Amino acid sequence: MSSECWYRNKEWSKEIENKFFEKLKRARRKEQYLRIQAGTIARRAPDVALSLLDQYFELSDDFEHAQAYCDMATAYIAEGEIENAINSYRKALERESAFSNLKTDAYILYPLVIVESKLTDLYQSANEILDEHQERLMFPVDHFRWHAAKAIIFTESGNNEQAARHAGQAFDAAQIKKSGFRFHQSLGLVGKEYKGLVNEIRAIHA
Repeated sequence: MSSECWYRNKEWSKEIENKFFEKLKRARRKEQYLRIQAGTIARRAPDVALSLLDQYFELSDDFEHAQAYCDMATAYIAEGEIENAINSYRKALERESAFSNLKTDAYILYPLVIVESKLTDLYQSANEILDEHQERLMFPVDHFRWHAAKAIIFTESGNNEQAARHAGQAFDAAQIKKSGFRFHQSLGLVGKEYKGLVNEIRAIHA
């Protein structure tokens, strides 16, 4: 890894940790590097990410708080702590509401973790967030996740017609192979990590 990427380690060890903190000690934007490294390692080493984020929140620069809360949610999901993840996404959304200069994917990740975890008591909250932020949808994966969450929520409420309609739109988004961006044709497509959700949507649409 180049010296410029010392804060984007995808693996973690004692040696990597020592090198990271050695570089961090001399860095000016410590908050930024802690947040980026935490986000990079959140799925693979969630305990490391949460520790780094604790250090991030102890520092003064609060510009990236919303994304830091999202990174924290990712780490909690990796640890199976869904309630903590949901609370972190709520904090991200609250932060965005107060400081709208930095947006995250919390508006879609919060509802998604709720429907994937079948937390039906939170479906109304999830649906409200989806409706509030619909205009932010950009990439095929955004449209897929939004309509997939909607389909699952409508299925639970017994509105099969709406559920099937949203499932169809989610499935259509999942079939898109090019993003439409001239130089980034693979950007924002639905990846293999959504295979389970695609199968659930297919069943709703059938």
